[in-house]
Amino acid sequence: MPEPVLGILALYLNEAKQLEEKSVYQKMIVEGSRIGLDVFVFTPADVNPGKELIHALVYDPKSGKWSRKWRKFPNMIYDRCRIQRSERFQQLLRFRSRYHHLTFLNRPLRNKWTIHQTFSQKSRFRQHLPETMLYQSTADLQKLLKHSSVIYVKPINGTGGRGILRIERLQSAKRRFDIQGRRQDRRIIAPRKVTLPRLESIVRQWCLGGQYLVQQGIPLRLSSGRFHDYRMLVQKNGQGIWELTGMAGRVGAANSVTSNLHGGGRAVRAEKLLKEWLGSEDKAEKAMKTAEKLGLEAAVFLEDSFGALCELALDLAIDREGRIYVLEVNPKPAREVFARSGDMATYRKSLLRPLEYALWMYKNKNTPSSAKTVEE
Repeated sequence: MPEPVLGILALYLNEAKQLEEKSVYQKMIVEGSRIGLDVFVFTPADVNPGKELIHALVYDPKSGKWSRKWRKFPNMIYDRCRIQRSERFQQLLRFRSRYHHLTFLNRPLRNKWTIHQTFSQKSRFRQHLPETMLYQSTADLQKLLKHSSVIYVKPINGTGGRGILRIERLQSAKRRFDIQGRRQDRRIIAPRKVTLPRLESIVRQWCLGGQYLVQQGIPLRLSSGRFHDYRMLVQKNGQGIWELTGMAGRVGAANSVTSNLHGGGRAVRAEKLLKEWLGSEDKAEKAMKTAEKLGLEAAVFLEDSFGALCELALDLAIDREGRIYVLEVNPKPAREVFARSGDMATYRKSLLRPLEYALWMYKNKNTPSSAKTVEE
């Protein structure tokens, strides 16, 4: 009997046909061959719709080489495409529309604002959300600054810490603010002090040409002066059940308002960072258990709301009292935070779980598992 086939759907980064996660896909192909799953990589540009064939990227674990081969459409598709401002992304939208009937492990989530509004419908999640507004005028900025001494301005579709401003109301000076941030190319904007009119002008300029959120800041500055947060990964296992795969801490680069690894941050084991932050092992353990329960329930709820998912990363802020806030959710999460924190067992598990779930789906007539099923 032929092996079931999984196609990893990706997007080229440029005209040179570079793939951002090619080394990750290589590892997944190797793991797939070990468990009886044939895995290849393709983009919408590689599809020949007339012949219903794909000029796929194929990796041979024996020779250690990549090559191109014409392949039939796979039994299942694992969508790893992130938002781009390019014709390639428009091509992806057309592909998703044309082949909507195919079996996808995961469907796209909505933007940060829609996800925030969806979470806000349930009291279970409201307590874990920082106060957030869609930026429409300087009145929104002023309103949030009255309630919170620190706020963030962030794009509703941004990833990797791009395009984020941090604004802090200074106690010592009347109507003066400290601002710092990261541009769209991830360059750090050094801290500077401005008046309210100047701040409003900067934010107006910053938000031109896109939609942005203003969000309450949670105190996350470590004694070193660097900001930190936590990345939690929940995935469906080989029985189609949501499980926690792992959680890691992220500490931002010097002078950075974000903790993203792409922006120069470093990864730390979550239990180590939480113990340091909360002051005891017991408090750290309790926070991690609360976070796990929240993550699994959030995955079920979002899948119920938006359609099939196979994994979800939650970026969490945990304050000094151990209160947990969901800063963002990501349905196409990177995994290197586990490798960089030295947790190679969790890193390998994070690669393997979507493959095991794909096999489960294939054996169960390609039906995504019920969003209601969560392991207690």
